[in-house]
This record gives sequence, C-alpha cells and structure tokens, in this order.
Amino acid sequence: QVQLVESGGGLVQPGGSLRLSCAASGFTFSLYVMSWYRQAPEKERELVARISRQGGSTNYADSVNGRFTISRDNAKKMVYLQMNSLTPEDTAVYYCNAEHGLSRYWGQGTQVTVSS
Repeated sequence: QVQLVESGGGLVQPGGSLRLSCAASGFTFSLYVMSWYRQAPEKERELVARISRQGGSTNYADSVNGRFTISRDNAKKMVYLQMNSLTPEDTAVYYCNAEHGLSRYWGQGTQVTVSS
C-alpha cells in the first residue's frame, strides 16, 4: 500500500538546523511531484516547498526561501527538507505530500519545535 513516512523532527534551538526525511513506498515515486507542508497550531496547513519529478525545479514559500532546501533521491524513493536558521515561527507539524494528476498522498507528519 502507499506509504509516506516522515522522520527527523524534534526540538531545536532558534538558529539551529534540522533535516527532515520522507520515505515513500507503494507508488511510482519518480512520477510524483513531492512537497513539504506544515501546520502550526490553530493555523491552516501551508505549502513549504515543492520539487519536480526529476528534481530540476523547486519552489519555496516566501517565509522559508533561502533557509530551507528541498531535495529528492528517486533511486531511494526519498525526499528531504534541510532547514537552517530555524525560528520559533517554524514550529509546526511537517507533512510529506506526493501528487500526480488526481492522486494525492500524505504522510502522518513529524513535529518540529523551535524553542530555547
């Protein structure tokens, strides 16, 4: 069955870094655009970063541009989010998303907390 499993979240101090990983299985990974979303308490889920099928194109939310980097490894069926210069405003549950046509899959999310 389709699975997206995120890992790498945790507690980090402001200014610190984390690397999130998402392991995909059960679908043809290279056909899917992959994205990271996040949802903070009492806020709507928002797109953080997106990467094209072969990794040649990326897009970022203005709030993370220049601090976060999305990447993928189609051979390993993995997508990553490198997060640098974290601030408390980055605190949220981060979700991995796969999209292809009408097919859309979500992971269960991983908590990122930025606090001193």
